[in-house]
Amino acid sequence: MKSFLRMSHITSGITAVVVGYSSAVVIVIDVARKAGADDNMIISWLFALGLGMGLTCLAFSWLTKMPVVTAWSTPGAAFLLGSVEQYRLAECIGAFIVCAGLSLLTAQNRYLLNMISRIPPSISSALLAGILLPICLAIFTDLDTHPILVLSFLFVYLFGSRFFPRYLMLILLALAVAASFNMNDSLNLTIAFPTPVWVSPEFSIASTIGLAIPLFIVTTLSQNLPGIAIHHAHGYHPDHRPLLSAMAIVQGLLAPLGGFTFNLAAITAALCMGENADKDKSQRYKAAMMAGIAYLIMAACASIVVTLFVAMPKVVVHLLAGLALLATLQNALVRCLDTHRHRHAATVTLLCTAAGFSFFSITSAVWGLLLGLLLLKVEQIKKPKLEN
Repeated sequence: MKSFLRMSHITSGITAVVVGYSSAVVIVIDVARKAGADDNMIISWLFALGLGMGLTCLAFSWLTKMPVVTAWSTPGAAFLLGSVEQYRLAECIGAFIVCAGLSLLTAQNRYLLNMISRIPPSISSALLAGILLPICLAIFTDLDTHPILVLSFLFVYLFGSRFFPRYLMLILLALAVAASFNMNDSLNLTIAFPTPVWVSPEFSIASTIGLAIPLFIVTTLSQNLPGIAIHHAHGYHPDHRPLLSAMAIVQGLLAPLGGFTFNLAAITAALCMGENADKDKSQRYKAAMMAGIAYLIMAACASIVVTLFVAMPKVVVHLLAGLALLATLQNALVRCLDTHRHRHAATVTLLCTAAGFSFFSITSAVWGLLLGLLLLKVEQIKKPKLEN
């Protein structure tokens, strides 16, 4: 009799979760801190995120019998990292709920989804590159004060990129934990089941325009649309409308606990869709279900995760976050300059977004996107012919 679960399902599912956490959890925790969350609230954030991702992975994969892996939005978290300090925590929570409402509305309306998908890839990539650039530049900001530590991380990154790219982030994560222990002798692990902390949302026009809308756009363009493409590339064609709608509802429900985004995974999802997960394409959904179980385990261990990462010195946070997003920045830079006629507008979008300012309570990411789209329209206007 054919066994229900194979070792390949377990390893693929756990690898997907480890890759996702090791490359972005430090960013999520930093976002929560900058938003004004205390340690208990940060634990609640990771608990809510793990719970939401775990339940959606399990439910979607079981119901569709296809590998559906969900995730938080790492590009969205990178955007929030440079924006949340301008708002109170309650306003941030309100913006997460508004973002969920926009996602639900878009999932139910093909016209809106098509409109968003028509934003030129060069502009959306420039927006993403502008969000990521300050984070990646921070890799080198501490070189003068911690040269040995920075150079050690860079050496491991360069060596690992060549010889063990699949496990690179896991090894960098282990190096970051070891460095944190070495630099903080008073670090004590807290082992306790996480307690959800409710934060009542507050809604404002400023947080809607400055946080909710760009978070929604970045997540849709950089996560959900690529997530759909990954499914199609592997020969899976689920009806994505109910999946996206359900994720938006989960986000709306868990946002007061810290669930800032839930979306389709792209890179980590591919780990559960290839032959390494199962030779039989129809059985690969079990790998995604194992990812869901791993997410639930990480939710239960939120207090340990937060203890490890909150205690990390800023230099370690800068290194881990910047190196984790370096490949994403590279891809975004290549794509934003790929189309010659869009390069001018893409460059303006990138620079404006990376500047990190706030004007009329609207963040630079919004201005960057608007300026880029406006410049595209202006450059499409045909110049009048000069008469001889």
